[in-house]
Amino acid sequence: MPDTTRPDGPEPPIDPLDRTLAPMVRLLAVMRQLRDPKGGCPWDLEQTFATIAPHTIEEAYEVADAIERSDMPHLKEELGDLLFQVVFYGQMADETGAFDFDDIALALTEKMIARHPHVFGGDAVESATAMVDRWEQQKAAERHRKAADKGHRDGVLDGVIRGLPALTRAIKLQKRAARVGFDWPNLEPVFDKLAEEIGELRAEIANGGPVARAADELGDVLFVVANLARHLGVDPEQALRGTNRKFEDRFRWLEARLAEAGRSPADADLEEMEALWQQAKGAVAYPPAED
Repeated sequence: MPDTTRPDGPEPPIDPLDRTLAPMVRLLAVMRQLRDPKGGCPWDLEQTFATIAPHTIEEAYEVADAIERSDMPHLKEELGDLLFQVVFYGQMADETGAFDFDDIALALTEKMIARHPHVFGGDAVESATAMVDRWEQQKAAERHRKAADKGHRDGVLDGVIRGLPALTRAIKLQKRAARVGFDWPNLEPVFDKLAEEIGELRAEIANGGPVARAADELGDVLFVVANLARHLGVDPEQALRGTNRKFEDRFRWLEARLAEAGRSPADADLEEMEALWQQAKGAVAYPPAED
């Protein structure tokens, strides 16, 4: 944080209610006051890095949801909530002397400059693809340096964090392996592998074995599906979100038709709902038509 000392003593604390201050200055002041042992918020004072982490993940998903719905007012609000998470971490770290918000911003600034020498230096880059390749080389060098600092060799899969959504992590693991040649050359063997894994899942279910073994086989199926998405250049998380939305919209259409007759899905049998579902597929088209 900036040096707030003066020859005649420390500067008075920043008042977060002062609307003449820059927004970021006020936000940092709000966070300091919330964490102030004298008069701060009891809930905020109880929080730790571990207790805040789940909120950060939730806020990131809410940002993605607002983007998916093209809801700009809501996106502004959710981006603020996500920024507040960073401010919260910075304040807690400052209290222990580890780092503060300025350190976070400085580290990010230096990283972005280092990773964009074609913008901030004299290097040239031919395309976005070439830039991605350069970033991967830089990140690989960073992983190698970190591994060396810890006294061990870096592996191809190092740095793929375990907290990612499973399909996203599968894609990242597969991309890393593909960079060293561990990959199928085209789609056909991926489809063959998918059929093989589905067969193994069917056999496991037919054998009536433990659920854990069926779950293991199902995981193999999902891993190959992620690989198929990668070969197609499709984000499997985005694809599944689209299908979730499609199912939701069509089922709501089905509910609405039943409601017009004063009924609910619980009042209908499967045959009737299946007939309405087929109608919904025509009434609620996907992908939605462009405006």
